[in-house]
Amino acid sequence: MRVLATESENFLSKSITVEGWVNSRRDHGGLIFIDLRDHTGLLQLVVTPETKDAFLLAETIRDEYVIKATGKIREREPDLINPNIKTGKIELVVETLELLNKSEPLPVNTHDDGEKSSEELRLKYRYLDLRRPSMQNRLKRRSEYYRFIRNYMYDHDFTEITTPILANSSPEGARDFLVPSRLHPGKFYALPQAPQQFKQLLMVGGVNKYFQIAPCFRDEDPRADRLYGDFYQLDFEMSFVDDGEIVRKEIEPLYQDLATKFANKKLVCRSEIAKRFIKKDETIPRIPYQESMENYGTDKPDLRYGMELIDLTKVFERTDFKVFKTNCVKALCVKGGAELTRREIDEFTDRAKKLGAGGLAYILYTKDEGAKSPILKFMSEAEIKNVEKLTDAKSGDAVFFGADDRAKVNKILGELRIAFADRFKLKNPNEVAYAWIIDFPFYEWDDKLKKLDFGHNPFSMPKGGLKALEEAKTDAEKLEIKADQYDMVMNGYEVASGAVRNYNPEIMFKVFNILGFNNEYVEARFGGMLNAFKFGAPPHAGCAPGLDRIFMILENESNIRDIIAFPKNGSGVDLMMNSPSTVDQSQLDEAHLAIIDEG
Repeated sequence: MRVLATESENFLSKSITVEGWVNSRRDHGGLIFIDLRDHTGLLQLVVTPETKDAFLLAETIRDEYVIKATGKIREREPDLINPNIKTGKIELVVETLELLNKSEPLPVNTHDDGEKSSEELRLKYRYLDLRRPSMQNRLKRRSEYYRFIRNYMYDHDFTEITTPILANSSPEGARDFLVPSRLHPGKFYALPQAPQQFKQLLMVGGVNKYFQIAPCFRDEDPRADRLYGDFYQLDFEMSFVDDGEIVRKEIEPLYQDLATKFANKKLVCRSEIAKRFIKKDETIPRIPYQESMENYGTDKPDLRYGMELIDLTKVFERTDFKVFKTNCVKALCVKGGAELTRREIDEFTDRAKKLGAGGLAYILYTKDEGAKSPILKFMSEAEIKNVEKLTDAKSGDAVFFGADDRAKVNKILGELRIAFADRFKLKNPNEVAYAWIIDFPFYEWDDKLKKLDFGHNPFSMPKGGLKALEEAKTDAEKLEIKADQYDMVMNGYEVASGAVRNYNPEIMFKVFNILGFNNEYVEARFGGMLNAFKFGAPPHAGCAPGLDRIFMILENESNIRDIIAFPKNGSGVDLMMNSPSTVDQSQLDEAHLAIIDEG
């Protein structure tokens, strides 16, 4: 009978067979102890000289050899119990031992204790890194995570449908991965950045509520919270929905249950400003995009702490302080900030300068000396009192200022807000703070191209529909158009994006026309979907939570590569499989491709 390591205690005095890897081996002369590891844990094997063949083999065994052992389970002596493992009260006395495979000395550590191998080595030998108990547990947790999500979607009457991987290029905001067509020279498929068009076509096709755990492909630069190349999202869509709030209410319980029931975390919202956007029948705030930018300097605020941006522009509208004679003056009140050293303040100042600030003015409210700052001599008594009042600064706090163009001030202080939260340990890993960000600008200004571009998804419905588009004559008026779009934010990360969809061909043409694209361009790029919309398309809306990023947060990881079985490194390279790589000339010829030597 083959038994898993952690099941062994159920077979006292019985003969069983176990298989696994040698986690460690200890030779005590007359006895050899082997800690056998499988995916469930460790089990101690005892090999005695009485079992001659087994003992001789045990003398040759090394770490990570794969073995099979048969014997009887017995209780350990009381003084030999190991409380650190589940099977610490028992051991298996080996009768027969078989070597299934040898192992060369390992280039990476397969134990969780001891020094952790470098990320580059761990990714190169990922199949060995996965042997670590923490990684085994992570893979199991991710499977449970998917099951938890699927059960919720099935319980809410969603139908799981898969959509094509080979698709057409689509402007989703990132670069496409292109796949050359062998059968159609000069033409290309694109790996889908999201199943956007297909899920909308499913709504036209009469599907009421669709979902899938969808692979998505984007040629974006990797970072700590974003994988390179491919990632997974919970893609879902609902028919006969023309209000984003319906979608938000449908999916909110899943978010909350993932935090509380799956990850055993506490739901919080510590920002007083954010609480103003929570209605009586809601638990998660709906914060307009502009409010988020003004109060947090970002459209993905972490609400596990407050420390909002405070507008002091009116306080200094008649100031003699030249630095504050500008369009916008804002401040951050950092509770306990008076304890910052001169060196730390200089480091925060350098951070602000790298973000574009000329410097970082501040006031320290010390317990012994009261308000201290190089800028106090430039401020009037009334200004000093108003700063203290509006920031609610108390003894022991610090107030930091930003003065410049409003958007620039918001960005700089928003980044400093995050940095101060790290410094004062305000990000409790056992808490989750959600927020919906709504009312995004439909269009945004592209500084590089010096023209308007889509703010987010071009398939979203503009609030006000065709009328809003036709009445907006100037660029400034067009920038005021809002999209019925919404993002879910979780602990300072964007984890989902959704919208009420544009299902009207006339509106679809118009949103592209405003950017200079004619109807022929729209027909060529999205003809399949536009044609479908001509045949009674229902209103519909949906959302797409990023499953990798959410799981990373729930598992308290700061690097998204640590929650993926086979990730690429920070440069987008698969060190294990040596990908990307060159291909044979014959393959290039079949795909009608040629390599251009840029040297």
